[in-house]
Amino acid sequence: MFNKLESVLMPIADKLGKNRVLIAIRDGFLITTPLLIVGSIFLLIANFPIPGWEDMMTSVFGENWGTWFTNVSRATFNMTGLLTCVGTGYAFARELKGDKIQGAVVSLVAFVILTNTRIGSIPGVSLLKGSDAAENGIDGLAFRYIGADGIFMGLVCALISVLIFTWVYKKGWTIKMPKGVPPAVCDSFAALIPSAFVMTIFFLVRILFGLTSFGTAHQFVLEILQIPLKGLGDTLAANAIYSFACTFLWFFGINGPAVANSVYFIGNVLTIEQQVAFEAGKALPHIFTNPFSNFFCNFGGGGSTLSLVIVMLGFCKSQRIKQLGKLSIVPGIFGINEPIIFGLPIVLNPIIAIPFILVPMMNLVLSYLATLWEIIPRTTGVNLPWTTPIGFSGWLSTGSPIAAIWQIFLLVLGCLVYFPFIKALDKQYLKEELEAEDEDDEDISFDDLDLSDL
Repeated sequence: MFNKLESVLMPIADKLGKNRVLIAIRDGFLITTPLLIVGSIFLLIANFPIPGWEDMMTSVFGENWGTWFTNVSRATFNMTGLLTCVGTGYAFARELKGDKIQGAVVSLVAFVILTNTRIGSIPGVSLLKGSDAAENGIDGLAFRYIGADGIFMGLVCALISVLIFTWVYKKGWTIKMPKGVPPAVCDSFAALIPSAFVMTIFFLVRILFGLTSFGTAHQFVLEILQIPLKGLGDTLAANAIYSFACTFLWFFGINGPAVANSVYFIGNVLTIEQQVAFEAGKALPHIFTNPFSNFFCNFGGGGSTLSLVIVMLGFCKSQRIKQLGKLSIVPGIFGINEPIIFGLPIVLNPIIAIPFILVPMMNLVLSYLATLWEIIPRTTGVNLPWTTPIGFSGWLSTGSPIAAIWQIFLLVLGCLVYFPFIKALDKQYLKEELEAEDEDDEDISFDDLDLSDL
């Protein structure tokens, strides 16, 4: 049965893993991730979850010390759509074997062409009556469209603009300079006609959307694509499917998150919205953010295998399992569990497959209910590195020590679920080790050797 499943799943996972569009989207988000993590650190310092922290900082640095840090975090969170557009354009141009820098730049230009640059004309924005701004508007890019609400628009602009640019370029519709001209100049003129195609097409698209009830392409993508997908992604069912897909693919030796994250990237949008709301001091709108998935569903990596490693160290007798547990405990604390997945192994191991899939699902449901019933607070959207150890991650991602205690509770619960399954495997491995020792200890007898036969 496992062979049949593997023969079906491997080609699908391989196609998803090699799809150039999905790779570009995934890598586009990864390019922005370092900036978001650093921005989160500044936001965390401005809102550090220790009683008296704000008063202490105010006494040292003055009343407005918090704006120093929020200016940095705002430069990342409030421009996520723009950053994602540039990153995806770069990654998609790389996948299409085109000019990566030109791909990033042309994506940015296409995005801005479709974006309102007169803030006074943006629906929902009111300016003081009689002011120059109210009469003439303000030139600029509103955070509303270049932040979290602009992520999907950024992806669409990046993919379409780079596809057009690369297609025109590879057709040979370029200006070719004579020999001897510096390469930088040649590249600049070679990009002129492809860039003109992209800009003209997006210019026409802007005009067409201006004739519709949506008014702008941004509003169309937001209402038709992003809002429905956000509503779907912020549900227990969608996240349960995501969790199952990640662990189920790992069972066959396929990096589950690497495949699933290429398709399910709505968590990035929800996380950014959570960050912006937290920074503004508003009610946190979402439960299912990336920190929630990283720090309350899986401890020690996919399958929440830190619980498994603890049981291996504390309750197993097989030398194979105990030695592997010793090697895996430190990486497991920091969320790395490849030694367990391939060393135990978990891959194609039907005994461990059940808790490996069940424990993250249990953590997901219980953490969702705990958040819903306000036992633990919602995550603030602060992007901590996924290697942040248990306890610290729960506290820093929510601002509450109760969340750290909840993580420990789930870790212990995971140990109880893993216990009977790893003990069954331990019994099997111990039997094999004892049989191997018996074979090695067999003495060679010379009783039957008769020298007279020589």
